Amino acid sequence: MNDLSCWETKFKYCCYSKQLLIKLLLLNKTAKPKVDILEIKKAIYYAKKYHGAQLRQSGEPYYSHPLEVAYNIADYVFETNILVTSILHDTIEDTELTKEKIDYIFGSKIANQVESLTRIKSDRKISAAEMVELLWQQKNIELLLVKQFDRLHNIHTINFKSIEKIKTITEETIDAFIILAIYLEMPSIVEDLIQHCTKIIAPNYRKDKKNYDDSFKLPALSS
Repeated sequence: MNDLSCWETKFKYCCYSKQLLIKLLLLNKTAKPKVDILEIKKAIYYAKKYHGAQLRQSGEPYYSHPLEVAYNIADYVFETNILVTSILHDTIEDTELTKEKIDYIFGSKIANQVESLTRIKSDRKISAAEMVELLWQQKNIELLLVKQFDRLHNIHTINFKSIEKIKTITEETIDAFIILAIYLEMPSIVEDLIQHCTKIIAPNYRKDKKNYDDSFKLPALSS
């Protein structure tokens, strides 16, 4: 990691990092304990470095997604290690940044947390719903919150995905993430997810998606 000693001089602000850092600085005024802004900036630097030129299907840089996740989770868990984990949560799965490198740069706790959020396991790639089930069994509420806000941002930007992917994500959101938000006692997130899922399956929405499967219906919420 040749830039570990000089990353600060290479750090560049962008609209996504400014939005996140401004919010954290404001929250830091009354927070006890405060988050380590320098450590957050370091996480932003490495997320941008390793996600590099990757783009979301919306055309935005991919790193904008984890920064948005961190922005949202700050209202619920204002801790440096969770915010850093949120910013890095896709790096092991989608970039060349390894657990060992994260351990070297940020320490073992964050490296283990990012690995726990990685869907590529020893034998296969698990679904996001399976990840939720696994973290729930471990009672890892903080990482469940990362997954919850990961899905919230993805459902907000779902229009850029293929029809088949839209169906899969929506069904999974209904089956796993709405239920998770209920268990986590996050009524505003429950309402937000329901509104977006309802919009996706509404007849007027289907008219805009010519190939949308009219048989796709909202399943009943399980208890």
